[in-house]
Amino acid sequence: MRYLIISDIHANWESLEAVAADAEGRYDQILCSGDLVGYCADPNSVIDWVRRNVALVVRGNHDKACSGFEDLEWFNPVARAAALWTQAALTPGNLEYLRNLPKGPLQVEDFQILHGSPADEDEYLLSSFDVHQAQSYVERDLTFFGHTHMQGGFFWHRNGVRRIKRTPPDVAEQRVALDPDSICLANPGSVGQPRDGDPRAAYMLYSSGERELVYRRVAYDVAAAQRKIRQAGLPDQLALRLALGT
Repeated sequence: MRYLIISDIHANWESLEAVAADAEGRYDQILCSGDLVGYCADPNSVIDWVRRNVALVVRGNHDKACSGFEDLEWFNPVARAAALWTQAALTPGNLEYLRNLPKGPLQVEDFQILHGSPADEDEYLLSSFDVHQAQSYVERDLTFFGHTHMQGGFFWHRNGVRRIKRTPPDVAEQRVALDPDSICLANPGSVGQPRDGDPRAAYMLYSSGERELVYRRVAYDVAAAQRKIRQAGLPDQLALRLALGT
Protein backbone atom coordinates (compact mmCIF):
# COMPACT_ATOMS: atom_id res chain seq x y z
CA MET A 1 0.00 0.00 0.00
CA ARG A 2 1.27 3.47 -0.92
CA TYR A 3 0.41 6.27 1.50
CA LEU A 4 0.32 10.04 1.25
CA ILE A 5 1.01 11.34 4.78
CA ILE A 6 0.00 14.93 5.53
CA SER A 7 -0.30 17.06 8.65
CA ASP A 8 -1.00 20.58 9.89
CA ILE A 9 -2.94 21.90 6.89
CA HIS A 10 -4.29 24.78 8.99
CA ALA A 11 -7.01 25.88 6.58
CA ASN A 12 -4.52 26.76 3.83
CA TRP A 13 -6.33 25.77 0.64
CA GLU A 14 -3.60 26.91 -1.75
CA SER A 15 -0.94 24.74 -0.11
CA LEU A 16 -3.27 21.74 0.07
CA GLU A 17 -4.08 22.07 -3.63
CA ALA A 18 -0.38 22.16 -4.46
CA VAL A 19 0.35 19.05 -2.39
CA ALA A 20 -2.56 17.13 -3.92
CA ALA A 21 -1.38 18.01 -7.43
CA ASP A 22 2.26 17.19 -6.69
CA ALA A 23 1.42 13.80 -5.17
CA GLU A 24 -1.21 12.77 -7.73
CA GLY A 25 -0.83 9.18 -8.89
CA ARG A 26 1.80 8.33 -6.27
CA TYR A 27 -0.41 6.96 -3.49
CA ASP A 28 -3.35 4.65 -2.79
CA GLN A 29 -4.56 6.16 0.48
CA ILE A 30 -4.20 9.45 2.39
CA LEU A 31 -3.57 9.70 6.15
CA CYS A 32 -3.50 12.92 8.19
CA SER A 33 -1.83 13.65 11.54
CA GLY A 34 -4.24 16.43 12.47
CA ASP A 35 -4.74 20.19 12.60
CA LEU A 36 -6.96 20.66 9.59
CA VAL A 37 -7.89 24.17 10.69
CA GLY A 38 -6.64 27.26 12.48
CA TYR A 39 -4.45 30.15 11.28
CA CYS A 40 -5.54 30.39 7.62
CA ALA A 41 -8.82 31.39 6.00
CA ASP A 42 -10.24 28.34 4.19
CA PRO A 43 -11.40 25.94 6.93
CA ASN A 44 -14.51 24.71 5.13
CA SER A 45 -12.78 24.09 1.80
CA VAL A 46 -10.03 22.12 3.55
CA ILE A 47 -12.41 20.03 5.65
CA ASP A 48 -14.65 19.33 2.66
CA TRP A 49 -11.62 18.02 0.75
CA VAL A 50 -10.44 15.93 3.69
CA ARG A 51 -13.88 14.39 4.14
CA ARG A 52 -13.90 13.36 0.48
CA ASN A 53 -10.34 12.14 0.18
CA VAL A 54 -8.64 11.18 3.45
CA ALA A 55 -9.02 7.67 4.84
CA LEU A 56 -7.87 8.34 8.43
CA VAL A 57 -7.41 11.56 10.41
CA VAL A 58 -6.41 12.05 14.03
CA ARG A 59 -7.39 15.24 15.80
CA GLY A 60 -4.92 18.04 16.45
CA ASN A 61 -5.00 20.69 19.16
CA HIS A 62 -6.39 23.30 16.76
CA ASP A 63 -9.10 20.89 15.65
CA LYS A 64 -10.10 20.58 19.31
CA ALA A 65 -9.90 24.33 19.90
CA CYS A 66 -11.92 25.25 16.83
CA SER A 67 -14.64 22.74 17.70
CA GLY A 68 -14.94 23.88 21.31
CA PHE A 69 -13.08 20.98 22.98
CA GLU A 70 -9.91 22.88 23.88
CA ASP A 71 -9.55 25.70 26.39
CA LEU A 72 -8.32 28.74 24.45
CA GLU A 73 -6.68 30.11 27.59
CA TRP A 74 -3.49 28.27 26.63
CA PHE A 75 -3.38 29.68 23.09
CA ASN A 76 -1.35 32.78 22.31
CA PRO A 77 -3.41 35.83 21.23
CA VAL A 78 -2.84 35.26 17.50
CA ALA A 79 -3.79 31.58 17.64
CA ARG A 80 -6.78 32.41 19.86
CA ALA A 81 -8.06 35.01 17.40
CA ALA A 82 -7.77 32.54 14.54
CA ALA A 83 -9.56 29.81 16.51
CA LEU A 84 -12.46 32.11 17.39
CA TRP A 85 -12.75 33.25 13.77
CA THR A 86 -12.72 29.63 12.60
CA GLN A 87 -15.41 28.61 15.08
CA ALA A 88 -17.68 31.26 13.61
CA ALA A 89 -16.81 30.39 10.00
CA LEU A 90 -17.33 26.62 10.12
CA THR A 91 -20.47 25.09 8.69
CA PRO A 92 -22.49 22.98 11.18
CA GLY A 93 -21.52 19.79 9.35
CA ASN A 94 -17.80 20.58 9.39
CA LEU A 95 -17.95 21.62 13.04
CA GLU A 96 -19.49 18.25 13.88
CA TYR A 97 -16.84 16.48 11.79
CA LEU A 98 -14.05 18.14 13.79
CA ARG A 99 -15.73 17.23 17.06
CA ASN A 100 -15.82 13.57 16.06
CA LEU A 101 -12.19 13.23 14.96
CA PRO A 102 -10.49 10.44 16.94
CA LYS A 103 -7.65 10.90 19.36
CA GLY A 104 -4.41 9.33 18.21
CA PRO A 105 -2.60 7.08 17.96
CA LEU A 106 -4.39 5.12 15.26
CA GLN A 107 -2.88 1.83 14.09
CA VAL A 108 -2.43 1.31 10.33
CA GLU A 109 -0.78 -1.88 9.07
CA ASP A 110 2.49 -2.06 11.03
CA PHE A 111 2.70 1.66 11.90
CA GLN A 112 0.74 4.32 13.76
CA ILE A 113 -0.30 7.94 13.22
CA LEU A 114 -0.75 10.58 15.91
CA HIS A 115 -0.58 14.34 16.30
CA GLY A 116 1.92 15.31 18.97
CA SER A 117 3.75 12.73 21.05
CA PRO A 118 2.96 9.07 21.72
CA ALA A 119 2.81 10.06 25.39
CA ASP A 120 0.45 13.02 24.94
CA GLU A 121 -1.31 14.26 21.79
CA ASP A 122 -0.58 17.88 22.74
CA GLU A 123 3.14 17.50 23.50
CA TYR A 124 5.88 18.35 20.99
CA LEU A 125 8.61 16.03 19.77
CA LEU A 126 11.42 18.51 19.18
CA SER A 127 14.54 17.01 20.73
CA SER A 128 16.30 13.78 21.63
CA PHE A 129 15.15 14.31 25.20
CA ASP A 130 11.51 14.41 24.04
CA VAL A 131 11.99 11.14 22.14
CA HIS A 132 13.51 9.41 25.18
CA GLN A 133 10.59 10.61 27.32
CA ALA A 134 8.06 9.22 24.82
CA GLN A 135 9.87 5.99 23.95
CA SER A 136 8.00 3.75 26.41
CA TYR A 137 4.68 4.83 24.84
CA VAL A 138 5.65 3.90 21.27
CA GLU A 139 3.63 0.89 20.10
CA ARG A 140 5.10 0.41 16.61
CA ASP A 141 8.53 0.63 15.01
CA LEU A 142 7.24 3.40 12.73
CA THR A 143 5.18 6.39 13.89
CA PHE A 144 4.01 9.37 11.86
CA PHE A 145 3.41 12.55 13.86
CA GLY A 146 2.92 16.28 13.28
CA HIS A 147 2.31 19.30 15.54
CA THR A 148 5.80 20.84 15.32
CA HIS A 149 5.42 22.05 11.70
CA MET A 150 9.02 20.89 11.15
CA GLN A 151 9.74 18.23 8.54
CA GLY A 152 12.07 15.43 9.60
CA GLY A 153 11.91 13.21 12.65
CA PHE A 154 14.06 10.79 14.63
CA PHE A 155 15.57 7.31 14.66
CA TRP A 156 15.71 5.86 18.17
CA HIS A 157 18.27 3.11 18.75
CA ARG A 158 19.59 1.57 21.95
CA ASN A 159 22.77 3.58 21.34
CA GLY A 160 20.95 6.91 21.10
CA VAL A 161 18.73 9.16 19.00
CA ARG A 162 19.55 10.36 15.50
CA ARG A 163 17.68 13.26 13.93
CA ILE A 164 16.24 13.14 10.40
CA LYS A 165 16.87 16.55 8.89
CA ARG A 166 14.35 18.38 6.72
CA THR A 167 14.54 18.36 2.95
CA PRO A 168 17.20 20.87 1.81
CA PRO A 169 15.74 24.12 0.42
CA ASP A 170 17.25 23.61 -3.05
CA VAL A 171 15.65 20.20 -3.72
CA ALA A 172 12.08 18.88 -3.90
CA GLU A 173 12.62 15.42 -2.46
CA GLN A 174 14.61 13.54 0.15
CA ARG A 175 14.55 9.74 0.52
CA VAL A 176 15.31 8.09 3.86
CA ALA A 177 15.62 4.32 4.25
CA LEU A 178 14.13 2.86 7.41
CA ASP A 179 16.62 1.22 9.77
CA PRO A 180 15.42 -2.26 10.79
CA ASP A 181 17.25 -1.92 14.12
CA SER A 182 15.71 1.44 15.05
CA ILE A 183 12.36 2.89 15.98
CA CYS A 184 11.42 5.72 13.62
CA LEU A 185 9.28 8.73 14.43
CA ALA A 186 8.69 10.61 11.17
CA ASN A 187 7.17 14.05 10.70
CA PRO A 188 5.92 14.89 7.18
CA GLY A 189 6.06 18.60 8.03
CA SER A 190 3.26 21.10 7.70
CA VAL A 191 1.18 21.45 4.57
CA GLY A 192 -0.17 24.87 5.49
CA GLN A 193 2.26 26.64 7.83
CA PRO A 194 5.86 25.31 7.74
CA ARG A 195 8.12 26.52 10.55
CA ASP A 196 11.45 25.03 9.51
CA GLY A 197 12.66 27.97 7.45
CA ASP A 198 11.28 26.66 4.16
CA PRO A 199 7.95 28.22 3.06
CA ARG A 200 7.16 25.38 0.64
CA ALA A 201 4.34 23.03 1.61
CA ALA A 202 5.63 19.79 3.15
CA TYR A 203 4.36 16.23 2.97
CA MET A 204 5.51 12.61 2.83
CA LEU A 205 5.03 9.47 0.77
CA TYR A 206 5.46 6.01 2.28
CA SER A 207 5.16 2.57 0.71
CA SER A 208 4.82 -0.29 3.16
CA GLY A 209 6.47 -2.60 0.65
CA GLU A 210 9.60 -0.50 0.12
CA ARG A 211 10.32 0.59 3.72
CA GLU A 212 11.42 4.01 2.61
CA LEU A 213 10.29 7.51 3.57
CA VAL A 214 9.99 10.07 0.78
CA TYR A 215 9.92 13.63 2.09
CA ARG A 216 8.59 16.19 -0.41
CA ARG A 217 8.39 19.99 -0.64
CA VAL A 218 6.30 21.92 -3.16
CA ALA A 219 5.87 25.65 -3.82
CA TYR A 220 2.37 27.10 -3.74
CA ASP A 221 0.61 30.43 -4.21
CA VAL A 222 1.60 32.04 -0.91
CA ALA A 223 0.32 35.47 -2.00
CA ALA A 224 -3.20 34.12 -2.55
CA ALA A 225 -3.26 32.51 0.91
CA GLN A 226 -1.96 35.74 2.46
CA ARG A 227 -4.61 37.79 0.67
CA LYS A 228 -7.41 35.60 2.04
CA ILE A 229 -6.03 35.87 5.58
CA ARG A 230 -6.04 39.66 5.38
CA GLN A 231 -9.47 39.83 3.75
CA ALA A 232 -10.84 37.71 6.59
CA GLY A 233 -9.49 40.16 9.16
CA LEU A 234 -7.19 37.60 10.74
CA PRO A 235 -3.94 38.81 12.40
CA ASP A 236 -1.44 39.99 9.78
CA GLN A 237 1.33 37.98 11.45
CA LEU A 238 -0.36 34.84 10.09
CA ALA A 239 0.02 36.13 6.55
CA LEU A 240 3.60 37.35 6.98
CA ARG A 241 4.95 34.09 8.37
CA LEU A 242 3.78 32.05 5.38
CA ALA A 243 6.37 33.71 3.15
CA LEU A 244 9.14 33.06 5.69
CA GLY A 245 8.39 29.48 6.70
CA THR A 246 8.60 30.39 10.38
